[in-house]
Amino acid sequence: METQSRKNERIDLRVTLEEKKMFLKAHRISGDRTFSSFITRVVKAKSFEIIEENERILASERDRKIFFDALFSDQEPNQT
Repeated sequence: METQSRKNERIDLRVTLEEKKMFLKAHRISGDRTFSSFITRVVKAKSFEIIEENERILASERDRKIFFDALFSDQEPNQT
């Protein structure tokens, strides 16, 4: 059985009237039960996406450094 964490933290933010109307319209279309659950779901999904992309970039930069360090190294190749 999945347990849920207790939600006792709050996030307050200010938006323009146009942004609020757009968010509320998207909430109505989404079918989420509450506006809070809609905002949480959307922000959480976007947060995972941003973090995942950042980790891919960091891994790519690390791989590129390893590759070029090996390519331009003065060491002789290993015998296999």
